[in-house]
Amino acid sequence: MADTILAVCVYAMTLLAPPPPGAGPHGQIQPLTTYGLALASVVCGALVFRQRWPRAVLAVTVAGLVAYVVIDGGRGPLDLGSAIAVYTVASRVPHRKAWACGGLVALVVTVTKVVFVGSAWLAPDVLAPIASIGMATAVGDALRSWRAYVAAVEERARRAEETREEEAERRVMEERLRIARELHDVLAHHIALINVQAQVAAHVLTIEPEQARTALGHVRAAGKEALDELRTTVGLLRRPGSHDELLTEPAPGLDRLPELVDSFTAAGLKLGWMVYGDPRPLPAPVDLAAFRIVQEALTNVSKHAPRATASMRIDYASDEVIVEVVDDGESDLLGISSGTGHGLIGMRERALSVEGTFLAGPMEDGGFRVRAVLPTSRKNEP
Repeated sequence: MADTILAVCVYAMTLLAPPPPGAGPHGQIQPLTTYGLALASVVCGALVFRQRWPRAVLAVTVAGLVAYVVIDGGRGPLDLGSAIAVYTVASRVPHRKAWACGGLVALVVTVTKVVFVGSAWLAPDVLAPIASIGMATAVGDALRSWRAYVAAVEERARRAEETREEEAERRVMEERLRIARELHDVLAHHIALINVQAQVAAHVLTIEPEQARTALGHVRAAGKEALDELRTTVGLLRRPGSHDELLTEPAPGLDRLPELVDSFTAAGLKLGWMVYGDPRPLPAPVDLAAFRIVQEALTNVSKHAPRATASMRIDYASDEVIVEVVDDGESDLLGISSGTGHGLIGMRERALSVEGTFLAGPMEDGGFRVRAVLPTSRKNEP
């Protein structure tokens, strides 16, 4: 509808436009001839289809203009239709093609008027169409550039929105894994100790009531400690804050190793441990990761090899801390060395979170070994 209205307006302007200078006495308006009216109808009618077939419309309008110049000698303007067609094509094609198309149309019109009308190369009736075609090409090219810019901005906005959504999903997943790992580390140790002590109490309840009472005391202490750590962790999850706060605030460090060792030895685990190097304060994430790895490794020994003898080694090197837990319990060389349990996965994630390395698997001469090397450089400092 809009192109139809445009074609009607251009046709009316073509009929009512004054002739070029010198076309008639005193510059009066002269009507188009029959051939001119027919060509004007063809040129303006083609503009109705300029959005659907822009190149074909440009060819028709230029051909009509050339035919009008040849037949009627150039009296009466049909340049406006060609300029609109050039603008339409220039707004659809790349920059170089737009100007090549505009230059070709200007050249065809100029040569036609010079050859068939006898106008000079710099005559006003020659320069006017060139100027109108050049302006139409510039406007169409500018419109195409603006459309491309708007499309690029919208595309960047869309990609930014998708990136934000993906980042939000990734952070939610990381938070879920972090919460699961934290709760597992907090509860697994104490539940394992409670289970062991409860079995001891049930076994000696009728034979040695005093030993059963001691075991139940350990159960009560482990349960209280588990509830305290769980309450602290859940409290931090309810409180808005950074992820590092969740990792560092509730977390014990290697300074609590004596308490950890006492809890396992009280449960009946044979455990020896050594510290090499000079103990020193570690970055909070590293201290937490080292403690949780030791805790989980000893918990696995207590659960899967309760009669085994375990040894723990903490080695403070210059720029790293090495944690190693070894037991002499029975294990299968083709068993859990790949790390299929949540405990091993959690320990590996702990080590990787501080850019350390983690190895776990059965040994050739029997037993199982867990080893983590955690860097203590500044990049791990909170």
